[in-house]
Amino acid sequence: MSALLPLILPFAAILMPIVIVAIVFWYKAREKELQYHQELRFREMEHQKKMKELEIELEKAKARQVSA
Repeated sequence: MSALLPLILPFAAILMPIVIVAIVFWYKAREKELQYHQELRFREMEHQKKMKELEIELEKAKARQVSA
């Protein structure tokens, strides 16, 4: 075991910063992805609201045509 330590230690010292940077990058990417999903959901809700408003206006216009 002690004979392998001088061989493993340099690799561990090189891999440690790479792993830390990878974790930080993944965390930031995940945070952005969640933000984009939240924004997309908000836009979808706005779109649904506009579509319902347009449906109501269309029904009103049809009702006016029928009564006229």
